[in-house]
Order: sequence, then structure tokens, then C-alpha cells
Amino acid sequence: MKILSLECSATPASAAITENGKVIASAFVNVKLTHSQTLMPMVENLLSSAALDFDNIDGLAISNGPGSFTGIRIGISAVKGLAAPRNLPCVGVSTLLSMAYNFIAVDCIVCAVMDARCNQVYNALFNIENGKITRICDDRALMCEELAKDLKKLSQRENKCVIIVGDGSEVFYPYVGDTANVIVSSERNRFQNAVSVALAAEEMFSENKTVTAERLLPVYLRLPQAERELKKKKEGLAE
Repeated sequence: MKILSLECSATPASAAITENGKVIASAFVNVKLTHSQTLMPMVENLLSSAALDFDNIDGLAISNGPGSFTGIRIGISAVKGLAAPRNLPCVGVSTLLSMAYNFIAVDCIVCAVMDARCNQVYNALFNIENGKITRICDDRALMCEELAKDLKKLSQRENKCVIIVGDGSEVFYPYVGDTANVIVSSERNRFQNAVSVALAAEEMFSENKTVTAERLLPVYLRLPQAERELKKKKEGLAE
């Protein structure tokens, strides 16, 4: 089964074509252009480079959040547009889960963090053992201080290296820098990418955890900033 996976939940964008765990082709761009400008040309070039076309693709995957509201919307729309005319099955992969797949070969605990601003992060914790990833908690948005408390308890309870990954690493690490067994991943494996999305997606496809293009939805964890500000104004008026 050939799967086309996309990732554009942050500034970079990437795409990958995989088959049974093997990467056939992948591409990554990190330029100051919107994903609406870069994503589809990248997909077309990727297919061309691999001597494939859309008729060779059996399913599509996308990181559906958390992350940039605009980026997630563009990625979801792109997958819907590609899948719907061909009635292809889709899967939405947690952005945080996809980052855990960067360390699938390492026995460790992955603490995935994305910068949510105002000393908050989007976070999830995963245990990796013998190539199997197990969730420790659901995706969530919380203050750095709260996550630091959780991580210190976890590091005391588990005799394992805890690896912090994601674009929130530099923001969050100072809160746990003195905690034993906690390290920050190298930049090479720190960020989400379409290959990791594909690895997570292949498991979901094998377990028939797919949806139609129509039912593919984003996962934001919290309201966009404009909606949060509007909510605050309404609450202020109500008082």
C-alpha cells in the first residue's frame, strides 16, 4: 500500500511516499512562503521524481494537529482535495505522536512539546520500548510549570532517558534542565516531518483506523487566538 503523507503544522512543510514501512521518496522545505504556495508543487515534484502519479496512491495521511491553525487548515484542505475525487481513505495523525516516531528505535520516554505561546506548550508523553510506542497521556495544552512537575515525577519513577522533542524544546527545557535523565534531542530529530507521519499512519491503516475525506478534521486543542480574544470581549461585556 502506497501512502502519501503531508506535514505542515509549523513553519516547514514536508511530504513523503511510503510503502510497507519503506520510504520511496520524501521532500522538505523551510522557506518564507505560505504552505498554500509550497505544498502542492512539492507533492507534484515528489510524485514525478518517484515516477508515480496520483493513481498509484492508495491512501493519504496528514498531521492534523496540534500546531499552526493556518498550516493545519491548509494541510487538511490539501488532503481532502486529493482524496475526495478518488475516494481514497485518509488518516489524521497527531503532530505530537508523529514526533515520537523519530525515536522509534530508541528505548526512552519522549516528551513532545510545541510552543503554544505565553509559557504554554502543546504536549504529549510517550513510552518507547522494543520499537513499540505507548501513550502515557493524551495530547494537551498546559503551562510549562505544570508539565515540569509531571516530568520530574516521571523521571523519578522511570529509570529511562526522557527526550524532549519539538519546537517548544528551547522554551520548555529551562524548567527541567536540572532534572536527572532529561535531555533535549538533537536538531536532526527534533521536529515533525512527513516520514514520521507516514510511519504512524501505516499502523493506523493496518488497523483500519481510516476516515473519508469528508470526515477528516483538524485537532486544535484550543481556540484560535482571534476566537479567544472575541470570547474574552464577550465575557467582559457579560460582566
